[in-house]
Amino acid sequence: MVIRPAFTRMRQTPDLPGTDAGTRPPRAVIGAQISHDEELFGRVFDARVMRRFAGFVWPYRRTAILALLAVLVFVVTQLSIPLVILYAIDQGLNPAGDTAAALSGIVGVFIFVVLVNYVANFLQEMLVGRVAENVIVDLRRAMFSHLQRISLSFMDKTEVGRVMSRLQSDTGTLQEFLETSVFAIGDLVLLLGIVVTLLVLHVDLGLLTLSIVPILLVVRIFWLPYARAAFRRARETNSMANGALAESIRGVRTIQGQVREQVNYELYADLCDLNRRAHLKAAKLAQVNIPIVDTLTGAAMAIIVIVGGQMVLNDNLELGVMVAFLFYVQRFFDPIRSLTIQYSMMQRATVSGQRILEVLDVPQAIKDKPDALDLAACTGGVGFSNVNFAYAPNTPVLNDVSFCISAGEKVAIIGPTGSGKSTIAALLRRFYDTDSGQVLIDGHDVRDLTQNCIGRHLAMVLQDPFLYSGSIFQNIQYASQDKGPREIEAAARAVGAHDFIMRLPGGYQFTLDQRGGNLSLGQRQLLSFARALVADTRILILDEATANVDSYSEMKIQKALKVLLEGRTAIVIAHRLATIRECNRILVLQHGRLVEQGNHGHLMALNGLYASLYRLNFTSFDDLPEHIVTGPSVSISQD
Repeated sequence: MVIRPAFTRMRQTPDLPGTDAGTRPPRAVIGAQISHDEELFGRVFDARVMRRFAGFVWPYRRTAILALLAVLVFVVTQLSIPLVILYAIDQGLNPAGDTAAALSGIVGVFIFVVLVNYVANFLQEMLVGRVAENVIVDLRRAMFSHLQRISLSFMDKTEVGRVMSRLQSDTGTLQEFLETSVFAIGDLVLLLGIVVTLLVLHVDLGLLTLSIVPILLVVRIFWLPYARAAFRRARETNSMANGALAESIRGVRTIQGQVREQVNYELYADLCDLNRRAHLKAAKLAQVNIPIVDTLTGAAMAIIVIVGGQMVLNDNLELGVMVAFLFYVQRFFDPIRSLTIQYSMMQRATVSGQRILEVLDVPQAIKDKPDALDLAACTGGVGFSNVNFAYAPNTPVLNDVSFCISAGEKVAIIGPTGSGKSTIAALLRRFYDTDSGQVLIDGHDVRDLTQNCIGRHLAMVLQDPFLYSGSIFQNIQYASQDKGPREIEAAARAVGAHDFIMRLPGGYQFTLDQRGGNLSLGQRQLLSFARALVADTRILILDEATANVDSYSEMKIQKALKVLLEGRTAIVIAHRLATIRECNRILVLQHGRLVEQGNHGHLMALNGLYASLYRLNFTSFDDLPEHIVTGPSVSISQD
């Protein structure tokens, strides 16, 4: 016989502690961050959360209904067992009846109930688990898909660790809740069924037994506010630890280079201690009701034994009824105990649900218009018309920028740090939309084109090329899945990457570490050039593509660039001015404004900002005017 005291299946998910690559914040700052997170994600239970997640359950509603029916059948068998025992005692002790025949019938009924109990228990566990797993997979897919499309401004301001915490830890909490939510319905039905059965069997003894329930309700009323706050705080400290951990992993080179291991360890200890105390408090509050329930169970059983036993001795109550009362009272507090634990899980799931919805509800700032154009062909013309843009209000990055680039023209963009060079590239790729003005491709405003269209006709090669874990072949083929080995090898040969690839074990099937860490920076950059060449776009943006490589690698890259830029519209963002002398035109930015443009000879003749920056590349600081050396626009590294 399968008799389970409660419907809850508990699975504890360990929490990840974390470190931070930055300076160690005081405890007051940590507390302020938690308070802010609670304000955002830890509001009191909101039915909106459950309604939203019900949409993820809806596709599996048939399986969920079958699971609920199995739970209800299981509850009915649980309620039936004490009644079978009651009947067996009363008929077995009745000297006037046919005891043998009665007992044989009772045994048959008992075996049938046990078999139904077993089958129902098996089905409910299997079906509920299936629904929970499917829902969580769908939820993670939805979050991942949304994260691929949401505004880059959100990703710029959000710690990777916090996003990971919501995608993994919070969805795990929801899975735990889904696996027990149907059982909670069974617990409620069992509780109601026991109350009704007790009152039907004997009203007076039933009311006397249930008289202790108000005590439990009073305890719950005082307990709920403290428990809710504790669960909320536990989740947020866990999120902080995950965020700090991700930041520390990303900055491990800086940490070791600056000998900050001890500082980060102290921060690690603070965050772990904060997380530990929050979870201990939540666990303490989650368990505080259990001894109270056990005490009340003992009190109820004492009432039955004393009062019910006296009634049996006085022939006012049958012995079988008293025994059934003992079974039911013992079982009565099991669903209460189970519901107490499940309420704790529901609180955690509610907080997790709010945090997940915070991600799912982040607006997708860049959307295709309903009638957006999908250009089949692109000549490569680019234009900026009176463009103004700011990442944050009242902090302009570009001010009334206008220029045109003809198809096939190679244009360089230079300027001091913060002048808006990389922002121009981001706006052209439509990672952001302008505050005013137009960004044009072939005369079409990029806001009137589909995202797929822009990506198909424009490629970017960045200063720090991002390579994925996988083979070299897969990395070159990344944006061009229709290209085969012949095209991949041809692109690698064209940019000068084939020779070093063939020296690697496995050649094009050589597996790269995370971010291509087992290759040199120059080799990674050549692979990114090959990837751009395979994509075969009409517009190519090189954003500081040679900034971090040595002279020999730069020479190889310059040769690769000649092949890569052939017949394409090119926008070259660089601070090594020697690399852009051959461009058709050079645009010079300062403080977000286009201050000069022309070819190298023309700009040198102007003797303006470009000439000063050019001399800065080839002249010692002692030979430069003081306002060039000390002015705000000396640095010419990437934006």
